[in-house]
Amino acid sequence: MRGAADMQTDAFTLYKLIILFLLDKVEFPLTNAQISNFILEKDYTNYFNIQQSISELIEADFVTVETVGHSSHYRITPAGRETLSFFDYMISAAIQGDILDYLRKNQYSLRDEVSTLSEYFEAKKGEFMVRLRVMEKEDSIIDLSIAVPTEEDATRICNNWRSQSQKIYAYVLSNLLKEDD
Repeated sequence: MRGAADMQTDAFTLYKLIILFLLDKVEFPLTNAQISNFILEKDYTNYFNIQQSISELIEADFVTVETVGHSSHYRITPAGRETLSFFDYMISAAIQGDILDYLRKNQYSLRDEVSTLSEYFEAKKGEFMVRLRVMEKEDSIIDLSIAVPTEEDATRICNNWRSQSQKIYAYVLSNLLKEDD
């Protein structure tokens, strides 16, 4: 009879494979919240097991992490893809179906969430720098830094960036591509 430790190891292996499978099926990074929300929504495990699994995947170099503003963005590495290819049979067809269905339904909102980035920091006493980006895969299609006088202004700009970025990008591009009169 298998012991509790073996069953727990199998469970953590499955959690890690689910995370790798999620990351493998998208062409953009996923945030900690996006990964956690999916797994918690399906009641596969609890938040602490998810965080431990993510940490172990990073430690094993199966996943990379980039901190942007206040969130962590995760990508699968080539070693993670290779490992997944050896063990993906351990993820049941039902779980794979859940993941693919979730990604199909939420692909655009997930991508928007990680491709429209905003953050700010205090540059010097009484002045804040706001950095606004729109990413396409791993490349910036717009990367804008603005100095503002207050943290309140910086917060407001960051909060509005997601809904206004397409209009601002179009405005900047059309004005910079204009022929001189």
